[in-house]
Amino acid sequence: MALRNAIMSTLLEGEASGYDLAKGFDAAAANFWMATPQQLYRELERMEEAGLVQARVVEQERRPNKRLFSLTEAGRRALHEFTAEPPKPSAIRDELLVKVQAVDSGDAEAVRAALRERMNWAEAKIARYERQRARLLDGRFEEEYLATAERVGPYLTLMRGLSFERENQRWCEQGLAVLERRAAAQIAP
Repeated sequence: MALRNAIMSTLLEGEASGYDLAKGFDAAAANFWMATPQQLYRELERMEEAGLVQARVVEQERRPNKRLFSLTEAGRRALHEFTAEPPKPSAIRDELLVKVQAVDSGDAEAVRAALRERMNWAEAKIARYERQRARLLDGRFEEEYLATAERVGPYLTLMRGLSFERENQRWCEQGLAVLERRAAAQIAP
């Protein structure tokens, strides 16, 4: 999947500046796609050249002028074509998993620390995603929201992000428990 598809899906929410996209992208798309602001700006320029987005300049008095991007009809068609294609299989590529794989011949304490850090990161993301979920639901029950919301895609991807981070948290807890039991058994006389 190209970054442009993730940007186009984010622009379905409406017109946004590069800054707003970067900020919103971190909140809305970070559960399935990571990108730096620089990557977003570069891709927006390429997308504008390709006719997938258009920009308009908004003049501001006390700040630099900003460009607001929106999808063009060509962008909507490209996004439609993208959703019609079967997805490529995803693959895990995670440095922490390599470290855990090698824990028996490496620095076990450093690996335990990395697991604790990943668990804390997962907990923070879960809290952030739960706040997003509450904002989206806005006091409604999930069933009502899913039946009446204009767009359910952002909610469904948010739920996948929550599930992913909860599993990360559970796996880290399990891995830490195993490694701590093994460390205690090696220290005991």
